Amino acid sequence: MPARQGKVAPMLWKLRIFWYRLDKAALAFVAFFGLVIGALAFATGIVFMQREAEQLRKREFHARSLDCLARNVYYEARGEPVAGQYAVAEVTMNRRAHRRYPNTVCEVVYQKSAFSWTDFSLVLEEPRGDEWDRARRIAEAVYYGKRLPTLKGAIFYHATYVQPDWSHERQRIGRIGRHVFYR
Repeated sequence: MPARQGKVAPMLWKLRIFWYRLDKAALAFVAFFGLVIGALAFATGIVFMQREAEQLRKREFHARSLDCLARNVYYEARGEPVAGQYAVAEVTMNRRAHRRYPNTVCEVVYQKSAFSWTDFSLVLEEPRGDEWDRARRIAEAVYYGKRLPTLKGAIFYHATYVQPDWSHERQRIGRIGRHVFYR
């Protein structure tokens, strides 16, 4: 072992001399520069992660909103003509934009007593088939504004076989299928 220690001591001595002769200012500069670059890289990574998370939240929000709108079209108007289904989607979106109603599509759809199907205490069958596909296409077209509104300002409607008290107080816009629409 003593022979090995004899070799290690001169090496430590050389390292010590190297350290004392080293330009500490240059070392400090390199360390500082490396720290700054590392911090910037870390911060940039965090910004990109936050952007991706925000985009994911937005995509999920729009997907939920589209689902709520499509369910409303499906349960409220699936047996109606396509124009009537568009009208129901339009009323839902008009309510979302109106100051007296909630700010999101899902809040509008599930607002207490807003739409008859949401008041049912029984479990409704899950939407499916061609009617569901059509309701989703209609919801997407109205949600993203791909179709011009036909019932500007309509925020109320009812089936033709009922006569709600409020219908006399509202301006009737028209009738499509078995629904009457109002401002």
